[in-house]
Amino acid sequence: MNVRVSSVQYHLHTIRSFAEFAEQVEHYVKTAKEFGAEFLLFPEFFTTQLLSIGNGERKALSIGELPSFTDSYLSLFTRLAREHHLHIIGGTHVIRRGDRLYNTAHVFYPDGKIEIQEKLHITPTEVKEWKLTPGDELRTFDTEKGKIAVLICYDVEFPELVRMARAKGADLLFVPSCTDDRHGFLRVRYTAHARAVENQVYVVTSGTVGALPTVDFMRANYGQSAIITPNDIPFPPDGILAQGDLNQDMIITADLNLSLLQEVRDSGSVTTWQDRRTDLYPDWK
Repeated sequence: MNVRVSSVQYHLHTIRSFAEFAEQVEHYVKTAKEFGAEFLLFPEFFTTQLLSIGNGERKALSIGELPSFTDSYLSLFTRLAREHHLHIIGGTHVIRRGDRLYNTAHVFYPDGKIEIQEKLHITPTEVKEWKLTPGDELRTFDTEKGKIAVLICYDVEFPELVRMARAKGADLLFVPSCTDDRHGFLRVRYTAHARAVENQVYVVTSGTVGALPTVDFMRANYGQSAIITPNDIPFPPDGILAQGDLNQDMIITADLNLSLLQEVRDSGSVTTWQDRRTDLYPDWK
């Protein structure tokens, strides 16, 4: 079974209205559809661009005000997924539940259904500066192309989560990320490769590029989207099926053969998923 996926290197810049945000998002969606994509990934925290709209006094909105855009965000992406018959992983958006804020990925289905995955491991900045709360459940999502999972940026740096996702049947992992320097970017990128090798899965990453000069902690972005494979024949030797030009506004697209994953699990040069020593670590069968 083949699936075509696209990933956005989303260009952050100051805007004046939600309509400008919607116009930019729709541009990426229409471009992905022209490429024949079935799944489209946006990056983490890309909706912080809405904070740059400001309060009328040239001051950016606060992170606590971002949930006020949730209904408009959900309406926009639900419409686009329906109109273009796409599965859209809508990056992440900060939502409010009670008195708590959560960094949350939304999966929009072509039939209008919406699923969510909250970020499970949150960074020091998210804790100290934005007062975000971690989620408490790793989910997998059924699609017409099989099971997928969403690991949000820092989450992919924890191998246990991806092991759990694979054990639940996920073959395709989406990793929306947002990093502000090369160190952070490479932490996410290297661990995404490790997770693909360990679990013999595809990993699709996305990143933010550009800058939001008025929004604290979003002033710098260092990003590059990639579509990553296991490092084995018949995949590329470096495990990179596609990647963008660093820090450029663009979309990447590639075709994934899901059947090849089972072939390498059964009879690859190495069979890392099959060769797990579950007698040594029985909790991770």
